[in-house]
Amino acid sequence: MNVDYLIVGCGLAGISFAEVLFQNNKSFVVINDNSQNSTKIAGGLYNPVVLKRFTEAWQATRQVKLMYDFYRKVEEKLDCKLFNEDVPVIRKFFSIEEQNNWFIAADKKNLSNFLSTTIISKPYQFINSEFGFGKVNHSGFVDTALLQNEYSKFLMENNLLINETFDYSKLQLEENGCNYKQIRAKKVVFAEGFGMNKNPFFNYLPLDGTKGELLVIKAPKLEIDAIINASVFILPLGNDLFKVGATYNWSDKTDLPTFEGKSELITKLKELISCDFEVVDHLAGIRPTVNDRRPLLGRHPKFSNLFVLNGLGTRGVMLGPDMAYQLYDFIENDTELEREININRYVSRYVS
Repeated sequence: MNVDYLIVGCGLAGISFAEVLFQNNKSFVVINDNSQNSTKIAGGLYNPVVLKRFTEAWQATRQVKLMYDFYRKVEEKLDCKLFNEDVPVIRKFFSIEEQNNWFIAADKKNLSNFLSTTIISKPYQFINSEFGFGKVNHSGFVDTALLQNEYSKFLMENNLLINETFDYSKLQLEENGCNYKQIRAKKVVFAEGFGMNKNPFFNYLPLDGTKGELLVIKAPKLEIDAIINASVFILPLGNDLFKVGATYNWSDKTDLPTFEGKSELITKLKELISCDFEVVDHLAGIRPTVNDRRPLLGRHPKFSNLFVLNGLGTRGVMLGPDMAYQLYDFIENDTELEREININRYVSRYVS
């Protein structure tokens, strides 16, 4: 099999790059072993504002613009509903001071398009909201589990997905391409998420990983029509089901749900809602996060046909399309990567 690209990994990063290759008529094959589950269990929220500080997320304006067109094209390709822009994020206010800070932020040029200046006072029967809510425009969620499942199915149907663990020892590097078993590829893009730490070519990069745990609850009396952002988020899934998250654990690098994580989420949820609920599922995964909170894109310092797309972290739904386009332009059109996302910023860590 001769292809332009071999992609390793089929989470948000791998899917985003595969879709960009489709759009540019490049041939490729994907190898994935389902060892990483952060895309599958993610909340999938996209939100252009950092709601702890009421500031614009990094390059949010550009990312939101690209994201809308990107996911609509993917929905059309897969013939399924993935992109939920009709379920906005609303931030619960805990004080008059927070309300004032919201209005101050909304007056800023870069945030005026994202922060509604109308306080939502609509009462939710089982959520105490003395100070109301602020609505974030251009927010919502992508069903990442469905995206991964349907995109993988599409790739399988077109003989573009190989379900196996990538064996780095079988990768033969040559001047004009790479050989992997029966595959001849001009270039290899590693999009492995937290699994990159086992990659001998790119494990020098500081991908720390942050464990996140979420709950799926059933709460028939909890009638909400938006994603509630407070000490936890509550995302309506339909049929009285809601996703609740998320925890942040920087030391535990397993993807196993924990009693501590579940207890933390239940405690915070009970502080937010006053109706009964039942926990029907408990999920955990490792987000591919970097200390400087910027993605990892670029070419290997020694092997010119090896590339990486990783470190999408907690904002993978927004970052994925933008980073995939940027990496493609870097590879195919010699467009310079911005320093803050280029892995060259960590070249001093590389030991050949």
